[in-house]
Amino acid sequence: MKIYYDKDADLSLIKGKKVAIVGYGSQGHAHSAQPEGLRVKVTVALRKGGASWSKAANAGWKSKRSPMRSRTPTS
Repeated sequence: MKIYYDKDADLSLIKGKKVAIVGYGSQGHAHSAQPEGLRVKVTVALRKGGASWSKAANAGWKSKRSPMRSRTPTS
C-alpha cells in the first residue's frame, strides 16, 4: 500500500482555480480550508437545513442561492 502525504501533492494544479466541496460532514472544515498563498475560491455545496448546514454557518461560510434547481426526471 502506498501512503501519500502533503509533499506528494502538486497544489499548483489548483492555484487560482474554483474548487467545490460537496458536503461538510466530519471533515468539511479540513477539506474547505485554503492552504496559505494558494488563492483558491472554495464553494461548499450543502442542502439548506441539512445536517451540516449550521456547522458550516458557524464556521463562517455564507449562504448563497445556487443557480441549480431540483427537477423530476422525465421518462
